[in-house]
Amino acid sequence: MQLSMDGRKALITGGSLGIGRAIAKRFAGAGADVAIVARRQEGLDEAKAEIEAAGGGKVVTVAGDVSTGEGCSAVFAAAEVALGRVDVLVNNAGSSKRGPFESITDAEWQADLDLKLFAAVRLARLALPAMRSRRSGRIVNVLNTGAKAPPAEGAPTAVTRAAGLALTKVLAGEGAAHNVLVNALLVGRIESDQWVRRHAAEDKDRTLEAFYEEMGRTIPMRRVGTAEEFANMACFLASDAGSYVTGTAINVDGGMCPVV
Repeated sequence: MQLSMDGRKALITGGSLGIGRAIAKRFAGAGADVAIVARRQEGLDEAKAEIEAAGGGKVVTVAGDVSTGEGCSAVFAAAEVALGRVDVLVNNAGSSKRGPFESITDAEWQADLDLKLFAAVRLARLALPAMRSRRSGRIVNVLNTGAKAPPAEGAPTAVTRAAGLALTKVLAGEGAAHNVLVNALLVGRIESDQWVRRHAAEDKDRTLEAFYEEMGRTIPMRRVGTAEEFANMACFLASDAGSYVTGTAINVDGGMCPVV
């Protein structure tokens, strides 16, 4: 299936690395103009160069912190100026913070909620009015499978992501009549910079390839997924091919999650 996003304008948070960069590259390759958002301009510049080298739509960078209300407003305004409008919002900013429940401080809870939940709330609130008026829009919330099957010692991430799942359903219900489609994609074990950093910190005796191979043995498909495979599903949802899909949460995890 040839997916086209010709003429669409997309804002992607967490767009300088890993899954976010892969989504931006896939969107641009399908014809979209993309604004990639991250905190570090250096990382954004590297991502832009890679995406542009692959060809496709225009790429603009927006440096900002979406964990604050002011940051979300500034990022969205800059993207609108650069792109003209925002047709597709991908809420991808986040990290994988987890640990024993009693060890998690109030500050850690608040930081997790601000980055992963409130950023999506605030950016969706900014995007929705124009999407509704145009009777066209897509919002993709990138969560993880802990949102459906929260593990022990999975907080705060699993709790925050579960809230993101509820947010997805609420927004889908309110947007459907206006052709604003809202879905979630749930990350399983996907090759990313987070795993590269964990490998470097905890498992230097093995190559990264061996690290991924060992991780893949616990997955029904017997391998770790790639960021490009994840990006393919995001592109489907953001294109006309996904025009009758809303209010759903799709596991992109090689069959790992026990919950459908």
